[in-house]
Amino acid sequence: MKPVDWVRRYPVVAATIMVGLVGLGLLLAGLTVASTWLVGGYALGVAGWQAWSMVRDLLNGNFGLDLLAVTAITATVLVGDHWAALIVVLMLTGGEALEDYANARAHREVSALLERAPRFAHRSTGDGKFVEVAISEVVVGDLVMVRPGEVVPVDGLLEGEPASFDESSITGEPLPVEHGLGDQVLSGSVSQQRAALVRATVPAKDSQYQQIIDLVQAAAASKSPIVRLADRYAVPFTLVSLVIAGVAWWLSGDPVRFAQVLVVATPCPLLIAAPVAFLAGMSRAAANGVIVKSGGVMETLARVRTVALDKTGTITHGHPVVDIIEPSAGTSADELLRIAAAAETYSAHVLAKTIVHTARERHLHIPRATGVEETTAAGMTARILERATAVGNAAHVENVTGHKPPDLPVPPGHIAIHVGTTQGYLGRILLTDEVRNNAPATLRALHSLGVRTIAMLTGDAAVTAGHVAAQIGIDDVRSGLLPADKVAAVASLPGRPVAMVGDGVNDAPVLAAADVGIAMGAKGATAASESADVVIMLDDLSRVATSIAIAQRTVRIALQAIWLGIIISLVLMSIAVWGVLPAILGATLQEFVDLAAILMALRAVRPGRAERDLANQLRANPDTPVPAEAPVLLHAT
Repeated sequence: MKPVDWVRRYPVVAATIMVGLVGLGLLLAGLTVASTWLVGGYALGVAGWQAWSMVRDLLNGNFGLDLLAVTAITATVLVGDHWAALIVVLMLTGGEALEDYANARAHREVSALLERAPRFAHRSTGDGKFVEVAISEVVVGDLVMVRPGEVVPVDGLLEGEPASFDESSITGEPLPVEHGLGDQVLSGSVSQQRAALVRATVPAKDSQYQQIIDLVQAAAASKSPIVRLADRYAVPFTLVSLVIAGVAWWLSGDPVRFAQVLVVATPCPLLIAAPVAFLAGMSRAAANGVIVKSGGVMETLARVRTVALDKTGTITHGHPVVDIIEPSAGTSADELLRIAAAAETYSAHVLAKTIVHTARERHLHIPRATGVEETTAAGMTARILERATAVGNAAHVENVTGHKPPDLPVPPGHIAIHVGTTQGYLGRILLTDEVRNNAPATLRALHSLGVRTIAMLTGDAAVTAGHVAAQIGIDDVRSGLLPADKVAAVASLPGRPVAMVGDGVNDAPVLAAADVGIAMGAKGATAASESADVVIMLDDLSRVATSIAIAQRTVRIALQAIWLGIIISLVLMSIAVWGVLPAILGATLQEFVDLAAILMALRAVRPGRAERDLANQLRANPDTPVPAEAPVLLHAT
């Protein structure tokens, strides 16, 4: 920052320094009286201005530490120690500059995120050329070229050759990620070795990176209740300080002693260090793909004792996978899968898409189907390989083919898709919603962070819910719940505060009702992310534990900074009582107290031991297996 810009930004600090230099010049020139009047008068003027601000705060119901500063400045001027008064003024006014510096340091990940926001995109003109346009002009379907080192401007699908991307600003993953044709590419990631072609799937304003920026800016504008907590410390601290100063005056009979005590009783750390710690913690969370919307949320998150989890899309991936293939005698697993895929190719149902995707993944030849008809909530009918074929539930297959599927039990958490022809029953395909591999490790981490109860709230049947809960170690299972039932369930959970983790639009009411609502894997402006207090921008359950670990460290450091300021000030006051700490030296020492408290607060920008241990634990078990009694997912038989 240029000197002129610095003066414009901090005019009172600049004026204080200038008064000090002029006063020193007058003193050296032998104009002692003029120097005294200049420095003392300026200090009293600042004290009056500060007192007026204090009165306005009191009228608004806020009590701060300004009373001590005003009293200290006034007392030191009245006892003739005007230079000590000027140092107190410098400490008071310089706090803004120190806070700005500390905030910039604490907010560095967020600042880097905002600075890297793309403003332009290279859009295809359709004739092999690309023109630079504002990203606001990019619409769904546009082809955008991202050169090496450039930030992907919009969410889209990769076209052309495979490309490598740095997604660290979105996911926190330090290693480049390779994407192939048709893969989802997130805005905010950086193209690596070669130019990449991305087909926009959403406008820039709805892209992942812009949503992160919007949330971060809203979070940065919030004020933490712990700052008000620091203000509340001001009442007893001010009374104690005035009592100590009064006792010192009474014991010594010297009003100078009163001033000497008060100059070391102006703990700017209470005003600066706590918000700096919270900004640092929120910045640290943002670097991990977690947006905490306010400091108040951070404080509540640190005290969470119960975590409630939605099942679908939170504990599980939220989309079905082919788990088991059970062909009848005379039919192979591949034959059963490709016949089913032939009919399901013409369906838009999510289960149909899963079967077709699995067949293509196995590089199976899918025969052509004719005369395809779909019966809602039942299945498909088609002619495949010259045979009338039915794919769907057992009743549908029996009605179409005349052959009743065997009455076999369906494993908990599975859906059976039957396949048959007029010549006989071919078998069934079992699909399931796969449990996240890191779910057990995440739940263990939550317990290690002090979470006493982990509950699952789901609309699924009790058998399915119990099956999933048994795999990963859920403490409290509540099934068959509608959205309104989930709200009531959160209210009845023991151990407050309660954090609710969900992902879907139907989770919005319960996220808003919980003490802390956590939206996981949010993409764009979903209802869940808008109603949530914490938004995890990644589809990663372990970030729930990470966010709690960061919150706990942030609150702990903020309180440490507050108490550091109080304790050091009390020690200095105890020394000043005996008259061995001149006012000018005490005021100077307070500057170092400020720096010490701010440096302590800035520790929140770095990962703590709990966060590192958690990361190591999850890194050591990235694919934590589920217990043996659980089905072997993705392995067809």
